[in-house]
Amino acid sequence: MSTSVLPQTSTTTWTIDPVHSTAEFKVKHMMISSVKGHFAKISGALTLDESSLTRSHVEAVIEASSLETRDAQRDAHLKSADFFHVEQFPTLSFRSTRITIVRDGELAVEGDLTIRDVTRQVLFSVEGPTPPARDPWGNTRIAISATAKINRKDFGLTWNAVLETGGILIGDEVTLSLDVQFVKA
Repeated sequence: MSTSVLPQTSTTTWTIDPVHSTAEFKVKHMMISSVKGHFAKISGALTLDESSLTRSHVEAVIEASSLETRDAQRDAHLKSADFFHVEQFPTLSFRSTRITIVRDGELAVEGDLTIRDVTRQVLFSVEGPTPPARDPWGNTRIAISATAKINRKDFGLTWNAVLETGGILIGDEVTLSLDVQFVKA
């Protein structure tokens, strides 16, 4: 009788710490400078396979109504049906489908990004995860930084205005930046 040894996996679950995490975006305004905004409410979880990062999985949800750009009138417009339509589409979400190691400390995380009920594949460049660190309250934490570029029109965010001098008010390309801390569950 022979016994085969199954490979050991070390899978841990981590939850997003919303107080120490940010989800930001940047888009060209009037074709001359960028306007930045962020979402104040983010949640989600990471299933981390420490024996093989490529078998890990991450999911995140952002409350669309938590959008802030430091201008109340612009925030109201972005939350309206012209853009995020937060009453009908209260969340944005991301679910990873594939993780690739680019080099030590750098990952390519591909997944489904859903905005306004439109789902598209997006590729994030990720730095991390960091080595685990213990906070003063005994929790174990890790962190990642991720960036991606999307075309807002691919998600139904098509509102725009033509400028008197030519050009458009809002660029199509949006840069997404996330700095996320996870707490070991």
